[in-house]
Amino acid sequence: MSLKTIAFLGLGTMGSPMAVNLCKAGYTVNGWNRSAGKSGPLLAAGGRTAESVRAAVRDADVVITMLPDAPQVAAIAYGPEGILAHARPGTLLIDMSTIAPRSSVELADAAAKKRIRVLDAPVAGGETGAIEGMLSIMVGGEGDDFEAAKPVFEALGRTVTHCGAHGLGQTVKAANQLVLAINMQACAEAVVFLEKSGVDLEAAFDVLSGGLAGSNVLTRKRTNFLRRDYTPSFAMGLHHKDMGIVTDTARAIGASIPLGGLAAQLVASSVARGEAALDHSALLHGVELLSGYDHE
Repeated sequence: MSLKTIAFLGLGTMGSPMAVNLCKAGYTVNGWNRSAGKSGPLLAAGGRTAESVRAAVRDADVVITMLPDAPQVAAIAYGPEGILAHARPGTLLIDMSTIAPRSSVELADAAAKKRIRVLDAPVAGGETGAIEGMLSIMVGGEGDDFEAAKPVFEALGRTVTHCGAHGLGQTVKAANQLVLAINMQACAEAVVFLEKSGVDLEAAFDVLSGGLAGSNVLTRKRTNFLRRDYTPSFAMGLHHKDMGIVTDTARAIGASIPLGGLAAQLVASSVARGEAALDHSALLHGVELLSGYDHE
């Protein structure tokens, strides 16, 4: 099947620039969002909008969902007005949301009964990666479906990897969020450790970035840490949701993640303090509180 027409469901912080990039790559994109007022960039790029899920998916070759969590995916996938009720047999449904692996498997099983193909394809790279088309995309599902979808993925990202069967793309994304949370917390602790010791933080970052301690977190969140700028590129509340996926999945498979469990608690603490809408680099604020440290 030629994949030319795409229904893109979810035009939020990540979804909007992704839909725009698909337009730029020459696809016909019909966008839909749960709330109004999000379609401006897509329309400006030459895309279209649909007033319902049914209208968006009925003529689509590919349906892409980019939503906050499994309940939102379920709300538009199932039921009489959902994707599975109105997408054509043979349609490729690509869920690029970050949800629990078991939810992805359930969606694939339900879709197969309607002869709809499914890939789980969560992404990493944040808003900047979405805008620049530089996302890392980890994919679970049938190999033939992955190969068919590769041109679509290549319009959105630079690292596109087939991770295995349904749900395994989500499993790799969960591991990504596990490593990210621990790394973010370690960087936050280093900031307070250095500043309380009287070290110039910019100079220290230069040294750390050049050695084995260097990381994408240290490089890309450098300004956030230096300026205490918590304007969200990835919100703490979303990382909190993702760490719930990590800990639930680890429990289900019998994997011990002691550092991951602690990182999940620290992220949860930040959310409990009212920081859900801040960038996840605001873990630094938690370290300051524990250290009795006022940066100002």
